[in-house]
Amino acid sequence: MTGSPDPASLDQRLDAIARLPFRAKFHLRGRERATAELKGPATIRWHAYDLIAKRLAPTEPYKDGKQTPYRGHPVFVAQHATATCCRGCLERSHGIPKGRELTRAELVYVVNVICRWIERELAGGDGPGPARPR
Repeated sequence: MTGSPDPASLDQRLDAIARLPFRAKFHLRGRERATAELKGPATIRWHAYDLIAKRLAPTEPYKDGKQTPYRGHPVFVAQHATATCCRGCLERSHGIPKGRELTRAELVYVVNVICRWIERELAGGDGPGPARPR
């Protein structure tokens, strides 16, 4: 994994992942959306970096496959939407192998994927009501 992908390639990856029925149902709503709007992109990026470093980056994350809640923080919702919720999903959808610690470049990549998804969600205008058709 070399360098950070540009927004266009991140968007292509996110569009492909969003076509998977399980991933497509995740959207920022309610408390998680309000948190993302209130805290702003810089704080959310820091939260994402911290959460990924602790919960996903280790060689064998604690409770891997069950370590990411479905709600409670916009980063958690984004992780499920972007298939960055556990090492198995990370390997299947992003080609980052299990069984070793994430490199710094991989950690930054995962954070960029999560933050780009959140940015797109906030720009999309989905409010707390039902999801708009995509």
